[in-house]
Amino acid sequence: MKELKILAIVVFFTLVTYWGVEPFAHSKMHKHVEGHNFVYDGTADIEEVKAKIEAAKEEKHPTAALEKKLTEKKAFWADVKKIAAIKGDPKAGEAVFGICLGCHNGSGVNMGGVVPPSLDHAGALYDKNYLIALIKDPAMGSNVDHKYADTMSHPMGAIKTMVTTPQQIADVVAYLLKNKAGEITPKEAFVDACGRCHANRYAKWTQAGFVPKTKSNIKTGQDIDLLKFKQKVATEQEAVSNYMGKLPPDLSIIIRARSEHFLSTFVENPQSDLPGTAMPRTGLTKEGFEKVTEYLGETGDPSAKARAELGPKVIIFFIIFTILAVLWKKSVWKELH
Repeated sequence: MKELKILAIVVFFTLVTYWGVEPFAHSKMHKHVEGHNFVYDGTADIEEVKAKIEAAKEEKHPTAALEKKLTEKKAFWADVKKIAAIKGDPKAGEAVFGICLGCHNGSGVNMGGVVPPSLDHAGALYDKNYLIALIKDPAMGSNVDHKYADTMSHPMGAIKTMVTTPQQIADVVAYLLKNKAGEITPKEAFVDACGRCHANRYAKWTQAGFVPKTKSNIKTGQDIDLLKFKQKVATEQEAVSNYMGKLPPDLSIIIRARSEHFLSTFVENPQSDLPGTAMPRTGLTKEGFEKVTEYLGETGDPSAKARAELGPKVIIFFIIFTILAVLWKKSVWKELH
């Protein structure tokens, strides 16, 4: 049974490579990042600053600024925890929410570098603590305060002067969680959480919205409406690039290019996987993240379900084929053994 021995050797070394060598090599090239299960309590932010302090000490660099930042982070998230314990009044929050509608009105107008989300599904997508943190201090809440010498210069920084008291913050968050938490589709989740910065060419999505269906002029052969839309996309991409530092990547095949663990930790806290990145924390709940990845799977890997269903059938076929081949071999060579 030389064939079976050869097969066993091939299978053995394949499994060693797949389960041993490859993961080991990956662990050496990419650090392992622990997720926090989409819980936003400041733990990740505080751990990051502590790690930077330790690194600075090892390199004998000054740590005063980092120590100050650590104190600020601890105080900020302690305040978020206190506000989260306050009982919010959705009715009072509706009145406060009127302030937010100045920007979050669904008009699609770029403000400060990106188009503000409509917040129609904020209560279904975003975590309560994150919403509190975002209103209290947008730069600190989204963990991009390293980009700003003064967090008031954040495009949403003015909210700190308009919604000022803990009770007001608790009220408006209570309103969002109660009145803006209806059922949301995977497509809507992607558009709200990712689509203002990231394109998805397989879904025909751009930073300026979905590519419209247009027709070329019969006489000239030119599609004026499409050309106008492309100009709008170029303008929007320039604004986003200026705000983020560079144009965020197209997410068409991110679901196939990155592991689920990487995507979850990166979306939960971009700084954990890419320190210094300009990408803000999105504040998605676990359910919101699953909605987004479901849409990314639908658009970037639509055949995944069919492959999963076909896989067992292929394995069964090969098992049957192998048995038949062994029996055939025995039949042909039985007179010679």
